[in-house]
Formats: sequence, structure tokens, C-alpha cells
Amino acid sequence: MAGITQDWEPVVIRKKAPTAAARKDEKAVNAARRSGAEIETIRKAAAGTNKAASSSTSLNTRKLDEETENLAHDKVPSELKKAIMHARQEKKMTQAQLAQQINEKPQVIQEYESGKAIPNQQIISKLERALGVKLRGKK
Repeated sequence: MAGITQDWEPVVIRKKAPTAAARKDEKAVNAARRSGAEIETIRKAAAGTNKAASSSTSLNTRKLDEETENLAHDKVPSELKKAIMHARQEKKMTQAQLAQQINEKPQVIQEYESGKAIPNQQIISKLERALGVKLRGKK
């Protein structure tokens, strides 16, 4: 093990060199300083932070606060949830079996039967085909 030495020279890691546009701006500012012109600097409120999206969020929040209407998603009507439950029980199927037959999660069937789901026409048509019952329109 002869000749192993440690390198004690400092390693300098620098940021990326400024772009041509930044250098041009810097030259213009320096030239203005030398000529004695008045230079106005503006500090941007969220400069260098990741807060740009928050300003638009506050606008949306204010719009929602000003909104007087009660906004809510559509829920499954009670007639539909009863019809699904009744048809499934007529076929002697569990929620899990019905879900597997229409390639959905059992939670989807549970939400439809409890009335918490947001109605989706594709899922309702799958349920109609699987159960052999008309769930939409006039009965």
C-alpha cells in the first residue's frame, strides 16, 4: 500500500451559468448604473417559492364563499338503489358477485345500494345487463 494519499484540494460546485438573456439584462442594468440613471428594482411577491398556485386557489375559494347556491353532487335516487338491491336479491347474488360480474369493485355496488354513489350511466347499463332488469327510464 504505497503511495496512497488524500487529495485535499477544494472542490467547487457552482450553479449553472446564467443564460444569454440574463447576462444581457445584467449588462443593461450595469450600464444604467454607470451612466447614473435611476434604477428601480421590483421584488416579486412569490419569487423563488412554490406558491404561484396558491393565488389562484384563494380566488376560487372566494368565488365559492360568494356563491349562495348549495352545491352538491347528484346522488343515486332511492328508487334506483332499491331496484338494484331487489334485482340482485332476486338473482341470489351478493354485492361482491355482482361487482365481479360487471368488472367493478364491490365498493361500487355498495355505494349504489346505499345511495352514496354519483350516478354513472355506464355502470347503470352494466347493472341492467347483469341483472336483466331495466333500471333507467319508465318502468
